[in-house]
Amino acid sequence: MLPVTLSFEVHQPHRLRVDGVKEDADTLYDRYFDDEMNEHFFRDVAENCYFPATERLLRAARKFEDDRQFKVNFSISSSWLQQAEKYHPELIDMLNRFPEGTIDFIGQAHYHSLAGLFHDKEEFRWQVNQHSDLIEEKFGQRPQVMTNTELIYHNEIGKIAAEEGFKGIFTEGVPRILGWRSPNHAYEQPEFVTEDGTNILLRNRKLTDDVGYRFSAEWWSEYPLTAEKYAAWLSEVEGDMLNLFMDYETFGEHHWEGTGILWFLEDLPEQVLKQDDLKFATVSEVAEKDAVGKFDAFEYNTVSWADQEMDASAWLGNPMQKLLFEKMQELEEKVKKLEDEAYLDVWRKFLTSDHLHHIATKTYDDGSVHNYFSYFDHPHEGFAVITEHLMDFQKQVEKELNS
Repeated sequence: MLPVTLSFEVHQPHRLRVDGVKEDADTLYDRYFDDEMNEHFFRDVAENCYFPATERLLRAARKFEDDRQFKVNFSISSSWLQQAEKYHPELIDMLNRFPEGTIDFIGQAHYHSLAGLFHDKEEFRWQVNQHSDLIEEKFGQRPQVMTNTELIYHNEIGKIAAEEGFKGIFTEGVPRILGWRSPNHAYEQPEFVTEDGTNILLRNRKLTDDVGYRFSAEWWSEYPLTAEKYAAWLSEVEGDMLNLFMDYETFGEHHWEGTGILWFLEDLPEQVLKQDDLKFATVSEVAEKDAVGKFDAFEYNTVSWADQEMDASAWLGNPMQKLLFEKMQELEEKVKKLEDEAYLDVWRKFLTSDHLHHIATKTYDDGSVHNYFSYFDHPHEGFAVITEHLMDFQKQVEKELNS
């Protein structure tokens, strides 16, 4: 039977104060970040998505506990965990109520950061292990498979995943690297990268996006999409595995409840398990599969799941993004020299991918996606806000160093 991994990205960023630095804030964090906005967004998405979607998945996991198990995987960011603990700790309790063996947690960079794109990768190594520590603390399970932020990947990131002990690492099955090959197999790093690599697991973009992007599109020739129809499509897939990896907010937030998306999610486990040639699997299970070939993504051909290019341009595609990213890197040495946990934590929150994603200046469909997620009125407003915060933060760091 073909193993199907159903994985969800669960993330909320710490959003910056759009009205500028709060100089009279009680804490360094409050000087830059807006918890009123964070709470508003988190509670709204919790009502629309987190609670109803997780309840449906939990019911399915309990219903199918015997021979034909339902299994699910979550890639949960550190910033989501912090906000869940603050605003809705019962969400963490719900995730801990899944029957043993039916849920797997995927590792990622701390605070969903862009540290994997730094020239020096030591901070990235620390962040990956810090996130794993948090997941183990909250859920009693240490991730065996990881994904870098937004599935950003190149050979060096894969090498680090192997060196840090992961069985596998997820990324996008991009055609420019796969060529004629299928994303429904495990691959590995080339020998010149490392002789002791780890399995590379690839997201099936088309079948994932049929749900994530096209579910409620009335112009789509396959609209409306039912769980029965979708399970039949999955049954036609050939390969060693089928990896479906999507934003959790697909269910009830990006596609509202009125589209039928939550009914689709509720019916999907049963419809998949009705297929004699399909079974659900955890990412740790499929990471044990033998690799069938090499996946060679050199640094200047970085892969991600974002936009049509599926590269790093969603975060580093214009001069504003590149300038701010370089400034974030430059601050690392000074912040670490300070040896102050509050400053380190704030700096790491600045590295969250969302900030640079919001100031992309792409057009057409990609531009619409960036604008949808952004809380800035315009990318240039976002650039001004982030710049003000970073410059003030640098001033505070230098003042502490010189005191």
